[in-house]
Amino acid sequence: MSYEVKIGLSNKHLHLSEEHIEALFGAGHKLTPTKDLVQPGQFACEEKVDIVGPKATLKGIRVLGPARPETQIELAMTDARSIGIKAPVRESGKLEGTPGCKLIGPCGEVEIDHGVMVALRHVHLSDAQAKEAGVKDKDVVSIKIEGERGLIFDNVLVRAGDKHEREVHLDTDEGNAAGCGPDAVCTIIK
Repeated sequence: MSYEVKIGLSNKHLHLSEEHIEALFGAGHKLTPTKDLVQPGQFACEEKVDIVGPKATLKGIRVLGPARPETQIELAMTDARSIGIKAPVRESGKLEGTPGCKLIGPCGEVEIDHGVMVALRHVHLSDAQAKEAGVKDKDVVSIKIEGERGLIFDNVLVRAGDKHEREVHLDTDEGNAAGCGPDAVCTIIK
């Protein structure tokens, strides 16, 4: 049995803690939503920051909301290497042992000692969608992408629950390798 899922390409971005939102954008600042994302309650923000590594700076990188308990920077490997950071592949929120960087906003800057990562590719599914697909939260599956540059990606984490909606998240390196466009879909294979 196969289960089809739309692919969402995840460009470099960051999630900020309340403390870092205020340090970068000013006391009492609240994030300004510009676009709802597929995942319930998640949104792209008007706010952008610069990410400074040992070799270079990534300018104007979008913040995603809402605020998180801890600041997390998600880069593709190409982005991380371009600024001189050796970022490990991690599940979102698993930040122990990750490198840090400097963040520069319009009202200040913050030096973080950890939080830079390459997000582990994953598939979001509601509980009902996971049941339909024959998987459960924390399963690891493969996905198949058809087309001229079709690929099978292994080690895709299933994130299932009531705060999830059907979408595979690949970073831009992975999406480009598979030739994914805006309407790309894949099939979950076990």
